[in-house]
Amino acid sequence: MSDSARLGRGGAVPEAAIPAPAGAIPAAAGAPAQEAGERTAPGAATGSAPSSGRAFGPRLMAPLLLGSLLNPINSTMIATALVAIGQDFHVGAADTAWLVSAMYLASAVGQPSMGRLADRIGPRRVFAAGALAVCAAGVLGALAPTFALLIVSRVVLGIGTAAAYPAAMAVLRAESRRTGCPTPRRVLGRLSLAALGSAAVGPTLGGLLAATAGWRAVFAVNVPLALLALLGALLWLPADRKDARPAYDGSASASASLDPLGIALFAAALTCAMVFLLHLEDPQWLLLAPAGVLAGALVWWQLCHPAPFIDLRMLARNGALVRTYLRHGLTYLVIYCVLYGFSQWLEQVHGASSFQAGLIMLPMSLAAAVCSLMGARTKGIRAPLTVAAVCLALGSGVFLLLQGASPLVALLCAGALFGIPQGLSSTGNQAAVYAQAPADGVGAAAGLQRTAQYLGAITASSLIGLLYGPRASDSGLHEIALIGIVLGLLLLTLTLADRSLRPGATGTGTTTGTGTGG
Repeated sequence: MSDSARLGRGGAVPEAAIPAPAGAIPAAAGAPAQEAGERTAPGAATGSAPSSGRAFGPRLMAPLLLGSLLNPINSTMIATALVAIGQDFHVGAADTAWLVSAMYLASAVGQPSMGRLADRIGPRRVFAAGALAVCAAGVLGALAPTFALLIVSRVVLGIGTAAAYPAAMAVLRAESRRTGCPTPRRVLGRLSLAALGSAAVGPTLGGLLAATAGWRAVFAVNVPLALLALLGALLWLPADRKDARPAYDGSASASASLDPLGIALFAAALTCAMVFLLHLEDPQWLLLAPAGVLAGALVWWQLCHPAPFIDLRMLARNGALVRTYLRHGLTYLVIYCVLYGFSQWLEQVHGASSFQAGLIMLPMSLAAAVCSLMGARTKGIRAPLTVAAVCLALGSGVFLLLQGASPLVALLCAGALFGIPQGLSSTGNQAAVYAQAPADGVGAAAGLQRTAQYLGAITASSLIGLLYGPRASDSGLHEIALIGIVLGLLLLTLTLADRSLRPGATGTGTTTGTGTGG
């Protein structure tokens, strides 16, 4: 039976709390709220029951948090080592940029792929395999004799680190099912905080490693981190269910269940699209033809396959989940425009050094971390997402007023204002995906959420190149700000109009294990 058959018509997210654990049935016309044996423990609706605290304790969370920070920290840690790498291999900035893009491409494809594997063969296995891949990538990068092998190591690193987040989401859903307690919102918030915090310290850590031990240490540091995550997973993560095997209806083979052709078509189409987005200043129009053909083939194959990699029928019925992906991608399009564009503007127009630019942007990272914690403590989803959209529009308005000679306090306030939506949208959309995804597909759903984020990041970098040209300018920053205002208002409209986020909304699914109801 496919995921779409299990899901019903898609879920709506209540404002009051994260939904009941997987296995609980959303209220529907003529249907009881819960079946026998699927009742939520008293007090579990808020995640405050003692059993909930024990179930999602430090031992379970330690490897999940450590694994989840590997992808974002590697995405930003290399930024301060690119110049040294280029000098050693005698390549220019255009070539070293592929070290960043290669990991984004691998991660964008790897997140849903690893999530699919976690749903099919078990999240603990996938988490451990990802940690081993990160370890291998660290060794390869630290010893790479050629620039081509260095790019290969970044691809392997992107795939390996992509396993942790969707596997962590699948582990939490499985633990919720096992204990009868919904995953506390603060637990989901910790995953967001790990990603936000590690991405923020990445450039500083990378610069420190490159300055003291050489740029190869930026790759080598992954080895001990991955080994610690692997050890924690083997010691403390619960064993995968014995029936967690890639099979459908007892007859489909493992390869058919995992849909390797679907994964390959998705990877190829996404690669063509991303390479096109990376060169908007000089559009490679010929790439649109293979991208369109591959996308069409992917849609046809997914609709024909009994166990599709991306369940398009489920997504068509689950409008709430699709809207969450759209919100998340658009939000991070604006956020990454600011992260990349503001730092360049500070150095090339305001006259700050790279170190000073990092300090000026520090309030943004601190505000993102604080708001991530605050978002984790809220019970609703709609309110923080609304505040995030408003702050995106307001922050963009402040950037519209900035000039090269603007005072330091204005720069600090503008950055801090953008940290608010970064923290709130991260936790809010993560909670929405957890609530709206089918119970047996939360890993793949979480992976697609990250894919939407990476698409936003790559589109943002392309827009910056298009608007700035060879050098950042006040006019380019103001154009980025106008885009942010428009998208912020669009996100506000999408959030307020989304009925699935309204207080008291209930899911309409009627099948056990959807995990979409309230």
